Amino acid sequence: MEKKSSKLAKYNRLYKQIEELTSPINNPISRMATLVAILHHKMKGFFWTGFYLLDEGELLVGPYQGPIACLRLKKDVGVCWAGVNTKETVVVDDVEEFPGHIACSSLSKSEIVVPLKNKDKVVGVLDVDSRDLAQFDNEDKEGLEMLLELIYK
Repeated sequence: MEKKSSKLAKYNRLYKQIEELTSPINNPISRMATLVAILHHKMKGFFWTGFYLLDEGELLVGPYQGPIACLRLKKDVGVCWAGVNTKETVVVDDVEEFPGHIACSSLSKSEIVVPLKNKDKVVGVLDVDSRDLAQFDNEDKEGLEMLLELIYK
């Protein structure tokens, strides 16, 4: 129980830090870049941390930290498109078991995808991969959803 509450406390601390850093800048791309840099370097197990953004019906890579990413994701395939299409966070404990998973890196073992919304319209997703199985849980879902509110604030 302590571990879970400390994870949410960490997300709350990161929220305050990201809010302070990004509030003077009203640019979503700049905010995304800052958010992924902080998450990637401060959250244990975050192997690839970044955004995929909708652009004329395509899902293209945006600001990210980690190894080289797929630049475009095949439409309606994989975890990121599942997040876009359902408009809900998707947690995958083992990417090998997700139908149509797109492997940009064979090192990724689990994944969480959080829809990025601007005025209730999905404009992209935050995608986080881990080298560990079952890295992400409901507290990551809650924490990351909260952090994404800062992008279009």
